[in-house]
Amino acid sequence: MNLATDVCIVGGGPGGALLGYLLAKKGISTIVLERHSSVDKEFRGEHLNQDGERVLKKYNLYNKVQEAGLLLMERVEYCHDGQVLKAITPANGEQHVGIHVPQKNLLSVLINESKPYQNYKLLMGTKLTKLSFNTHGYVTGLKAIKDDQELIIKSKIVVGADGRFSTVRRLSEIPFSTIKHGYDLLWAKIPSPQGWEPTIKNALVDGKQLALFTQDGGFIQIGWNIEKDSYPALKKQSFAPFIEQVIKAFPELAETVHRHINSWDDFILLKVQSSQSSTWAKDGVVIMGDAAHTMSPTGAFGINCALLDADALADVIEEALDINDVSATQLRKIEQRRADVERLQMQQLVKEKTYQDNFKVTALT
Repeated sequence: MNLATDVCIVGGGPGGALLGYLLAKKGISTIVLERHSSVDKEFRGEHLNQDGERVLKKYNLYNKVQEAGLLLMERVEYCHDGQVLKAITPANGEQHVGIHVPQKNLLSVLINESKPYQNYKLLMGTKLTKLSFNTHGYVTGLKAIKDDQELIIKSKIVVGADGRFSTVRRLSEIPFSTIKHGYDLLWAKIPSPQGWEPTIKNALVDGKQLALFTQDGGFIQIGWNIEKDSYPALKKQSFAPFIEQVIKAFPELAETVHRHINSWDDFILLKVQSSQSSTWAKDGVVIMGDAAHTMSPTGAFGINCALLDADALADVIEEALDINDVSATQLRKIEQRRADVERLQMQQLVKEKTYQDNFKVTALT
């Protein structure tokens, strides 16, 4: 099957889905490819901050996502042996210290708002296999597989919104460097006990961060920092002492933890790293979100940065198409407009190094 479009976006996560909607809204023909067959997949970074909220409100999408389901966080707490040492509450004029938005709710809204546009097409269960180049080295489209059928898509601009292991980045040979953080992360999800308030709770266990993120729908996501590459050795040890540390830090979770975390298999391992790309664009191709700048989990910046990228990139792409210039020079304007990303990555490193300082406070603030 052969298709043609102005822009082909590879990756239908929050950033790619928002970009698809914004381009379609501008009248730009857009195809979004997503390798998963459904929006209902496991996704760890689901917390919005004020930046992500602002982008959604800018396009009158926030209220629709709110109707689909989200949860406002009332406090961030730092705890020791079940006692709150420090609490952060919303600033004056703010309603929350973060928002949990299930990915399926956010994506469903973005997709549903995009579908009415005749110039928009979403292809789920579709995997990029190859980029196409012209004789001048410009990317002019791609090849993909959907239902065992090859698709050939001709596109003026290809966008890589396909995550930290971006295929677009690799095939277009955009160089990047990784930043080491010295830890990996174990995720687990449990039902929240009766009366659990919408909070983000933090504890210090053997000098490592243990965080609880309240989720919409009555769940708690547990994020536990462990030494980098230590998980294979951990799995050879007894599970019981490890889980008792969770209960010691948060005694009110004893029953639900014992009921729903029964082995190492109930955790999901995330290999933590961040990355920076020396450029986000080459002729005819541009990357965004984790493909351009993988964020660590600290501060939950990832999804918010992806939404900000989409907001800025939509205008860059519109300008490029208007003047019929899809060169790297033109597309690299996104780097200038999103230069704040590297500062946020450095801020993440500082937060990780100073995390223990939050537990020196002995009174509520």
